[in-house]
Amino acid sequence: MTQTIIREARSADVAALVAIFAADDLGGHGDTTAPEAFGDYLRAFERIALSRNQTLYVAEREGQVVGTFQTMIVTSLVGRGSSSMIIEAVQTRGDMRGQGIGAEMIEFAIAEAKRRGLRLVQLTSNAGRKDAHRFYERLGFKQSHLGFKMALK
Repeated sequence: MTQTIIREARSADVAALVAIFAADDLGGHGDTTAPEAFGDYLRAFERIALSRNQTLYVAEREGQVVGTFQTMIVTSLVGRGSSSMIIEAVQTRGDMRGQGIGAEMIEFAIAEAKRRGLRLVQLTSNAGRKDAHRFYERLGFKQSHLGFKMALK
């Protein structure tokens, strides 16, 4: 079995990450590999990299980026001022799905949250991603809330 390395993303990974996001037909985020958009992605990467409470990760196999996820640590007065981890933008490259990479990424995030002594780990998933919902439930997540969004652009 090929070893998966999970590490913090580097700016050199941005093109591979954009390709993963742009190939996601269901997400509806408008991601694109068009050259004129690349600067937007690099600026976003730089903001994430400078944040003390956000981390962008990649999953790598044989030197290739095959997956990604981002974590954010938030502190709230709810729960006696505890901190939680939000997992966002979990994606595995289309040709690599079904090989356990997603589970490795989520397990890595959970272990990091435990190491930091956080209260809980939470994530949201597109309502249309029924396979992803079953995947998260297999990993121990429980559906507990109903999410809402409002597009501003």
